[in-house]
Amino acid sequence: VSGIPPEFVGKRQVFDIPVIKVHVKEHQIYKMRCNSCGHETEGSFPSNVKSPVSYGTNIQSLTGYLHTRQYIPFKRMQEFFNDVLHVPISEGGIHYLLNKLVKKAAPAYEMIKNRLKTESASFIGSDETGVKVAGDKHWAWTWQTPEVTFITITDNRGQKSITETFEDGFEKAVLVHDCWKSHFNTQALTHQICVAHLLRDLNYLTERYNHKWSRVCKTLFKSGLSLKNEMSETDYLGHQPQRKSIENRLDRLLKYNLPPDYKELVSFQKRLVKYRNYLLIFLYHPKVPADNNSSERAIRNIKVKQKVSGQFKSPNGAFIFSVLRSITDTTLKNKQNIIESLNTIANLQTD
Repeated sequence: VSGIPPEFVGKRQVFDIPVIKVHVKEHQIYKMRCNSCGHETEGSFPSNVKSPVSYGTNIQSLTGYLHTRQYIPFKRMQEFFNDVLHVPISEGGIHYLLNKLVKKAAPAYEMIKNRLKTESASFIGSDETGVKVAGDKHWAWTWQTPEVTFITITDNRGQKSITETFEDGFEKAVLVHDCWKSHFNTQALTHQICVAHLLRDLNYLTERYNHKWSRVCKTLFKSGLSLKNEMSETDYLGHQPQRKSIENRLDRLLKYNLPPDYKELVSFQKRLVKYRNYLLIFLYHPKVPADNNSSERAIRNIKVKQKVSGQFKSPNGAFIFSVLRSITDTTLKNKQNIIESLNTIANLQTD
């Protein structure tokens, strides 16, 4: 068939990754002595090359990515570098690289914090969750918007942690949170209680007491959520009949005389009465959500990290994760490449 022209039938492709090899860049310096005066002129190493052997910025940024995005423990990270990337590195070396990366990331971390301080005409969500640090109970806090996430880990769940982080509060933004009392002590334009939390409580109360009050209250909040989805930006500005109707129905529910032996239901009603002014704020601000789900998502990674690694072994380790995870989550929110963002930070000259 050598004289017959071939006819194309089809093709198949195989995608694969070549064996990864470490690229080593060696820097050499020389010196020269003047024959006349004897003065020696010597070259210098690049400012970022400070030891006989060091790791490059790509490895630095990759440790941050594996630590705060993939939640890989140090031992497994060491195994990955050795077995997959053929980079010999110890657990101590990984700690060193993360410390170095966090030092360079400090300005970005502060920039996120300052962005929250100046947030206006919108909302800031906040949440907190327990976390173990060196065997002790600590608390991870987050303050976040659709554009940025700030995470910090402290040794208490009280007002002290909030005051030390955001002393002046958020005068120009609505603070969205659950009913934890410390949040109400934070200065803000106003507050919005998470309706998702209230609906979960109402589900429980309905199952426990099967009283019409909890069912009607649940229906009322769901009506508010439906109205939120239907409202245009102009609907928030003037009189809104449906919103007014929901407000009136809520006030009647809060005045309803519940059976005193339904203690948990009565307690829930009293809580709503106490925080009456913060229940339907989302119907008055177009950008304010009715729930705090975005804050829960921003801080849920702490629990994932704990399940994988058990705990943070030191306060410094907790701080490292807080800084890098804040940057990682902010990068995700802005639809940017995490590795590229961390590599930009790794290439900063901070010394």
